[in-house]
Amino acid sequence: MVTLVVGLLIGYIVRKTVAEKAIGSAEQSAKNIVLDAETRSEVMKKTLVLEAKEEAQRLKAEVERELKERRTEIQGSEKRIIQKEESLDKKSENLERKEENFQKKEQDLAEREKELGDHLAKQIAELERISGYTSEEAKQLLLVNLEKEIRVEASIMIKDIEVKAKEEGDKKAKEIITGAIQRCAADHVAESTVSVVPLPNDEMKGRIIGREGRNIRAIETLTGVDLIIDDTPEAVILSGFDPVKREVARLSLEKLIVDGRIHPARIEEMVEKSEREVNNIIKEAGEQATFDVGVHNLHPELIRLIGRLKYRTSYGQNVLKHSVEVAHLSGLMAGELGLDPKLAKRAGLLHDIGKALDHEVEGTHVDIGIDVLRKYKEPEVVIHGMEAHHGDYEPKSLEAVLITAADALSAARPGARRETLETYIKRLQKLEELANTTKGVEHSYAIQAGREIRIIAKPDEVSDDEIAFLAREISKKIESELEYPGQIKVNVIRETRAIDYAK
Repeated sequence: MVTLVVGLLIGYIVRKTVAEKAIGSAEQSAKNIVLDAETRSEVMKKTLVLEAKEEAQRLKAEVERELKERRTEIQGSEKRIIQKEESLDKKSENLERKEENFQKKEQDLAEREKELGDHLAKQIAELERISGYTSEEAKQLLLVNLEKEIRVEASIMIKDIEVKAKEEGDKKAKEIITGAIQRCAADHVAESTVSVVPLPNDEMKGRIIGREGRNIRAIETLTGVDLIIDDTPEAVILSGFDPVKREVARLSLEKLIVDGRIHPARIEEMVEKSEREVNNIIKEAGEQATFDVGVHNLHPELIRLIGRLKYRTSYGQNVLKHSVEVAHLSGLMAGELGLDPKLAKRAGLLHDIGKALDHEVEGTHVDIGIDVLRKYKEPEVVIHGMEAHHGDYEPKSLEAVLITAADALSAARPGARRETLETYIKRLQKLEELANTTKGVEHSYAIQAGREIRIIAKPDEVSDDEIAFLAREISKKIESELEYPGQIKVNVIRETRAIDYAK
């Protein structure tokens, strides 16, 4: 135990001694490290301070250099500004001097203008005294003379231009149109809104009327046509705007008269039979028209509508015959001009198709025709040819122009259409009135059923060179103020008479 205690004590003392030596060595090392670090830091500090001073010197030198350059630039700019100011001052002085000169010149001009005005007024007064006219009267006289000269020159120019323009155009147009008309032969039927049914005797009128009017009421109800039974001997008049219904009523009444048995049941039977016959006639007429023209592949309903035109008239002209004629004329002119004759014929035949339904559908026959042709899938070029034939739409193809021309030719030729006497007289009176109210016209006479107006010009107011101008003026007035079929020829005549007496 003693040995153990002594050993522990000795070990403790040895360990403590070793530890103190190690601690002292570590402290010395730490102190050395700190001293070394301080030394290095001082060195680095001095190095950084030196570098900072050098950088500061460099930046200072650059700033001074830039400031010097800026000062130099500013001094140069100041010099330039001073030079510009001096230049502007010189210009301002020059402008002031020029303005003073201008003011002086303006004053001089105003004085001269005043002198010239006074001198001109004296000259005008002297001229008025010498001529005997005031300035306004002289101006008016000059304008009148100038207008006369211009009218004469314009008339001469109009004649020259018209002659040159028509030399070739008229010749070719006349050849085409005349050839087409001569090659086209179509019959025309004149109808009205009434049909007359002949009777074997006047006793038949009582049988048609029936007991208490039951027979005539049955006929009118079933056909939609009015029966007029008056004092006309051996005749009954059928009146109605629908030509197809009127034809059905006419056939029914003729069958009843032949049969002799006239009562409501028999009337109904005959009306049904007549309707079937009229429908067959309409179909055959449509097929015949398409065959005559050479137009094929039409929808059956379109063929039926074409056949209905057999019973439709326009100003007394049968519309089916008119359509066939327009188709022929269009095809012939298209062939002469190198266009498609089949297309022109198709559009010409269908151009009035809307008139077959204008008793049943609201709208113009052009709008009705457009809807019908689109419904049955006709080509747009055919529809356009139809829609443009009355000028409601601007023509966009030569075929459309030909349809319009053919329609006008067929309608305007003498005898093609009729108009009432009252309308005819009013149109002639209006035509002569338009001519008589024109300056320089002495008398006017409408001739050739209103298709020509012959005008006698006043020889002392209109010269030979001015009659072309007068004819053009009157034709323009007629175009703008009067509605008429076809065209009207304006024929101006100026005559000079020399009268003497043998004594």
